[in-house]
Amino acid sequence: MKFGFWRYRCLLLLLLVISALLPNYAMALGEKATEPYIRTRTVLWYDVQWSADKIAVNDTITVTGKFHLYTDWPDAAARPELTFLGETAPGGSLTRVESYIDGMPAQQSIRGMELGRDYEFKLVLKGRVPGTWHIQPELSVKGAGPIIGPGKWVEITGSQADYKISVTTLTGIHISDLQTYNINRVQAWHLFWFLIGAVWLLWWLRRPLIIPRWLAAQKGRDEILVTDTDDVVAASVIVIALVATVAGYWYITEAFPYTVPLTGGSNKVEALVEAPHPVMIKDARAEYDVPGRTLRLFATVTNSGTHPVRIGEFTTAQLRFVNRDLPAELKNIDPGYPKDLIAPTGLKIDPDTPIQPGETRKVYMEATDAAWETERLMSFLNDIDSRIGGLVFFFDETGTRHMAEIGGPIVPVFTEQQMTKR
Repeated sequence: MKFGFWRYRCLLLLLLVISALLPNYAMALGEKATEPYIRTRTVLWYDVQWSADKIAVNDTITVTGKFHLYTDWPDAAARPELTFLGETAPGGSLTRVESYIDGMPAQQSIRGMELGRDYEFKLVLKGRVPGTWHIQPELSVKGAGPIIGPGKWVEITGSQADYKISVTTLTGIHISDLQTYNINRVQAWHLFWFLIGAVWLLWWLRRPLIIPRWLAAQKGRDEILVTDTDDVVAASVIVIALVATVAGYWYITEAFPYTVPLTGGSNKVEALVEAPHPVMIKDARAEYDVPGRTLRLFATVTNSGTHPVRIGEFTTAQLRFVNRDLPAELKNIDPGYPKDLIAPTGLKIDPDTPIQPGETRKVYMEATDAAWETERLMSFLNDIDSRIGGLVFFFDETGTRHMAEIGGPIVPVFTEQQMTKR
């Protein structure tokens, strides 16, 4: 029994050591816990770029890109009536110093975003804690929670002791480091109120408690429970607290006559100008080949434009399935884009020929990758409405890109006989 107990403790210690040696894997990819209907049918991110793979403490990295608010927003998630743009990174490893949506400052919450529209974002982040961190854009939706975009590992070098964030106030006062600005004053006020509370507690704790006081109350001896001296002490504490509050308020207003309250309101940002949509997708449905880890999409595509178009990419839940037969200049794959989010098998299309102007064609697309399992997207088969969504990008002969939503019901298939291009 004793040997088994020590063996258990050694095994637990070994697991702790392993988790400490491999911290990065535990501090990323939290989006896997998000339901697939949130990841595939709410905020669809695209054209996301990171300005650097490696920065030093106090240097900045810029994350830019766009996101599309899916039209068939799931009923189980709150609509994006109030949102906030931020970033996801482990525990204060970076500081957000600037944020924009469609070129407008986005320090406040944004209200009234429209479904079916696109928005452009920009985040400027300052390195703070050395290490290798997974950095992702994030759109928090009131009632639905944070919806995370694609992530990339970024290394921060240097020493955290060198980190400083300096600002110059509107009155011209230069603050060399906000982290330590007036920290002594804050600590002094905390200590003062702690002492007031400690004196008040000790005044009552010096006497017998609970049982003796309960017995006195049972006998009607109220005069020994709260004495005249107790009343004087209570009044003194109240006076000290009021005087300290009023004096502190007066002193601060004299020292800092111009103050701006914390912003608690919201802002309105217009969506990007809606470009013409010459390509439409209708009657879409999907099936997921469970043993083959393959998503099969069946849809009717109509090209109402003036140029032939060809399917170039299908994206959903940050995963990208690119048509490998496209010319390199049309694939739109940044060399620095996370490789784990681009399916190596690409996107198979049948028929993979240009869709002529005015033509309506039934199209079959096949997206195969183990990421359907590793990203825990299989559970969309158990969603309350069993639907999937995403974006399809088309390219014409001039290189112009067109985007269209795709989505519909999805069912699982398990046998070869079911896997047909019907």
